[in-house]
Amino acid sequence: MSAADQQPRRVLVALGGNAMTGPDGDAAPAAQDAAVSRAMTHVADLVAGGVEVILTHGNGPQVGNLLVKNELAAGVVPPVPLDWCGAQTQATIGFLVLNALERELAARSVDRRVAVVVTRTLVDRDDPGFTNPSKPIGRHLPEEEARRLMEHGQTWEDRGKKGWRRVVASPEPLEVLDAPAAAALLDAGYVVLAAGGGGVPVVRDPDGNLRGVEAVVDKDLTAALLADELGADLLVVATDVEHVYLGHGTDEARPLTHATPEELRELAAEGHFGGGSMAPKVEAAARFVAGGARRAVITSLDHITAAVSGGAGTVIEPAAQPNT
Repeated sequence: MSAADQQPRRVLVALGGNAMTGPDGDAAPAAQDAAVSRAMTHVADLVAGGVEVILTHGNGPQVGNLLVKNELAAGVVPPVPLDWCGAQTQATIGFLVLNALERELAARSVDRRVAVVVTRTLVDRDDPGFTNPSKPIGRHLPEEEARRLMEHGQTWEDRGKKGWRRVVASPEPLEVLDAPAAAALLDAGYVVLAAGGGGVPVVRDPDGNLRGVEAVVDKDLTAALLADELGADLLVVATDVEHVYLGHGTDEARPLTHATPEELRELAAEGHFGGGSMAPKVEAAARFVAGGARRAVITSLDHITAAVSGGAGTVIEPAAQPNT
């Protein structure tokens, strides 16, 4: 019997940025509220079906909004550091999820509470990303405005005709420090939202103390790590397409329905997923499944309920073991 034939007990659903904003990436408050409400109808269906659900989410547009506020107000008040932006957006999106999901659960007569954990993710203070930051964030700016922000310690690069753009480190996630709090809430019967936006990146200094750093941790890689730490049976990476596609954007494009972690990484090495948003989703799924006898699915938000039962999306599971 394959893993897909078994009903998972505990599922982590990683919601993409499209679930947190309106059409065309509209991040106005009303659009975000409506988008989260739509997403929670699908999550509530999972919970109503008896599945223990953990949620994570993207926060790129929301952090982008805060960065614009930083830029516009830099001459009046000091910019808010990036780790603060991550913490603020975790709390704001969490508030929207709390209201929307509890409303949807009540409509289904499901007596479950929802909790949000503002979560820190440990990264290595010597991660090479800090020496050579390369993750672009925010909008392009004229050189004069960029240099004003550089006076506050930020790193900006000249991107030619488009202007200057800020770059930060994207270090590897090592540990979700607040996973034990999430586990306690799950065991108490809560639906838990944690590690939003990849978690607030922190490093441990030689004296043992933790401090936030100017970095962005990939949300999908953190989701795989959190799913492992919380003993999830299934990782569902919700994006804007039903399947991972081979030859995406070409006339030969075709959906990938099943793969092992090894096959997925071979396809990645061949360049099928590029360096865009799908590549980290593929790697996150491969990491999670390679860690044990469990599965991952990459699919669209509208198909997450079917994905849990093995009926939708790109399914990643271990290679079948020969009978002995």
